[in-house]
Parts: sequence; C-alpha cells; structure tokens
Amino acid sequence: MPYRTLGSGADASTQVLLVTSRGTGRWVIPKGNPGAGLSAHAAAVREAEEEAGVQGVICPTPLGSYRYRKKRSNGASLMADVEVFPFSVTRELDAWKEQGERQRRWFDLADAANAVDEPDLRELIRSFGPEEFRAATRRMGVLGTVVHKSKVNRMFAWFQRLLPKSGNFFEMFEAHAATVVAGADALARVLQHGGPDHIREVIEREHDADEITRQVLQTVRVTFLTPFDRGAITALIGSMDDAIDEMQATVRAIDLYEIRHFEPEMKDMAGIVLDAARLTLEAMPLLRDVAKNGRRLHELTERLVRMESHADDIHAAGLKRAYKELAPQDPLQFAVMRELYKHLERIVDAFEDVANEIDGLVIDHA
Repeated sequence: MPYRTLGSGADASTQVLLVTSRGTGRWVIPKGNPGAGLSAHAAAVREAEEEAGVQGVICPTPLGSYRYRKKRSNGASLMADVEVFPFSVTRELDAWKEQGERQRRWFDLADAANAVDEPDLRELIRSFGPEEFRAATRRMGVLGTVVHKSKVNRMFAWFQRLLPKSGNFFEMFEAHAATVVAGADALARVLQHGGPDHIREVIEREHDADEITRQVLQTVRVTFLTPFDRGAITALIGSMDDAIDEMQATVRAIDLYEIRHFEPEMKDMAGIVLDAARLTLEAMPLLRDVAKNGRRLHELTERLVRMESHADDIHAAGLKRAYKELAPQDPLQFAVMRELYKHLERIVDAFEDVANEIDGLVIDHA
C-alpha cells in the first residue's frame, strides 16, 4: 500500500496511491505473486515499481491481509489472499513498466477506502490513519466543555484564571513524535540512497528532539497539575528520545566506517523503524483522551510489539548471513556490520519501550 504524508505534524494528512486493474479498470493497490526466491515484501516493492511507478521504503511487517476473487486466463475464478505492506513512497518515476496499461492516482484515506471494492482492504485503508482519532487533538478541556455546555462563562471565568497551569505536554509529545518520524524518514533514505545530506538531517533532527525533551523535563518541574504521573511523562518522552538517539548513532557509525552498501535485512529494519515512528505519531494525539481512545491505543501498541518481534528475526537472519559471508575472510568488516545491526535493533527496541509506556497510561487512565 504506497502512501505519503502531507506535512510533518501530528495532524498531517495521509494519502494512498491506487492503480487501476488491467482487466476491469477498478481501483486497487499494486500487487502480484512473489517470484522464486523473493520474500513477500520484496515482491511488493517490485510490484509497486512495475505497476505504479514508485520507489520507497517498505515495512516487512504486514499491515494485514484481505481476500478477493481473481479470474484466471482459463476462465476459473479463485479466491486469492493478499498481504498488505505499508510502503512509504520516496520517489515517483516518470516512466515505468506498466505505464500504458494502468492509471495511478493519489487518494485521501477516506476516498481510497471508498474507491476499492474489497471490504477487508477498505477497512485496512481506513485503519491506517483514521481521522476520527486525529480529532482528539482538537478536544476541549474538561472545564472548557462544562463552560460551553452550561453557558455560565462569567461564573467560571474567575475560577479558570485561578487554576494552576497544566503545561502543554500533549503538544510537546506530538512535536517530538513528528521529529522522530522525520528522523526515521531520513534514516531510511540513508540506507536506500546513501549520501551525507541524509546523515546530516538525522543528526539535526536528533538535536531538535533533544530540545523538545529538555522542554518537557523543565515543564514537569514547574507544573503543578500534570495530565499523567510525572514519572510516566518522563518515561514516555525518554523512550521516544532513545529511538532518535539510536538513529543518530546509526548514521554516525555509517559515516565513521564509510559504509556504502547496505544489506536487504538492514533496509527491512529501516522500513520497520519508519512505520513504528508513524504509529507513534498517530498515538500521541490520542493521549489527550486516553479513556475514549484506549482501544485504538492498544491496537497501535500491539502492532509496535509485533513489529519489534519481527525485527528481531530479521536482525538474527542478517547477522547470521554476515557472519557466514564476512567473518572468515574479513572479520573487521563483520564487526562493522554487527555494530550497525545492533544500532538498528536498539531503535526498534526503543519503540517497543514507547508501546509499553503507552500501555501503562491506558491501564492507569482508561
């Protein structure tokens, strides 16, 4: 499922790229059968380029799956199962293999869901970044709601001025998460294309995140009323900061050792990092009303934990292959690869910590 995000904030809109099928002209996502020796997500990357003319970073952990009935050349109509992988588009090609056979078009999530025929695919698209949850960012405070509903503004005006400030923690959470997404996107571009500019961007984003973290810690110290326990606030922002700290450590290692070639497993882990950052950004506005959004928060954290487990398997497979190929002939190069894999693993581990902190808030406040 090729997607792009318009903007960088927590309220940034997401679009999905659909293509027309060759037979019926209906709107579908790029898909196809895995070739010999190709993993499912690697095949998805190939199909996205051939059918939609896009390149980017794929998360090897599927978003979900759906079924549809496919008509074969012999006349048979059989059910096909399709795994759907989030695919962050970084480049749109001017010419591609099936350009003359298909149309491509960017849709907002709601429009994309309405455009496809398959009910399960429709629900997957809707769940990717539901606007109803982003509406939580605009929720009134409890006192503001009471004042609005009761129409007693004058009575409450003096009382509201006496209340101690509760800090702008939610805004800072969302700003930090947006910075983490930008850092993850730059990291993915480093492992896809290389280049000092992308490395520099990750480092700059880490500095921005540090500044937001300092603001959170300072606000915790001077705020009388906080939305959550002070320890929970510092643990949440700390786990997010750990993620982008490890991103910076990763690109510094790449720069130090002048690594120019990246193994497929490394790119797969970068895809997981990017999708985990996106899920974290979606979760932050929902914390404004944990009781209302507890179910969705648990869905997001469950996916983060599942992605971390998948990243562990990818890390082990990549490290094993590097050991077999490099350790006997070039132990120094193997040590470099092992360090890079370790940094990537720590990024994903930090996102699991973010998921655990969010789950703790849901348990305490929902």
